[in-house]
Amino acid sequence: MLLRKLPLFLAAVLLLATVTVGIARGQGGTVTDFTVQKSSGGSVALSSYSGQKAVVVVFMNPACAFTRLYQERLSALSGAYSSRGVQFMFVNVLINLESGDGGGSTLATFSDAGAASAALGVSKTTEAVVLQPASGGFAVRYRGAIDDNPQVASGVQQHYLQQVLDNVLAGRPAGVAEKRAAGCLIKR
Repeated sequence: MLLRKLPLFLAAVLLLATVTVGIARGQGGTVTDFTVQKSSGGSVALSSYSGQKAVVVVFMNPACAFTRLYQERLSALSGAYSSRGVQFMFVNVLINLESGDGGGSTLATFSDAGAASAALGVSKTTEAVVLQPASGGFAVRYRGAIDDNPQVASGVQQHYLQQVLDNVLAGRPAGVAEKRAAGCLIKR
């Protein structure tokens, strides 16, 4: 009898461990600082945005179709939230399809040698991370997809990034901690 219940018990323990790791990874972690190069020259440290209410770091590459599909939506979000104390950082990363920096984005971007994507634990373009200034660095409030439909903007039903930003700015918990992003794999 005990041997028949053991697989069920082990499955329950494994499920609980998976959910716990997912929650810890998505929300509650802290990022101290990293520096990225401006595409226009010079560099900027994440810590320079500690006076903002939130910082959204979005990893992009114009050679990736997902980046091109999200460009207008990201520009609209950046414009809508910049006056509310939210700083957007668009970080150009290399993807597995290329060897150059993949310029050509119409958004003001930073370039990345891997430090930012590694520090934030992202693996794809166009993945977004919402950070909120906290003692000792920035608290990760959200990591993942911008919305639920990368292909068709008019077909979006869940605006994950927008919902998280509205919650964070209102002083509420982010709501959703992490949503899997569709995109091109970042080259490491």
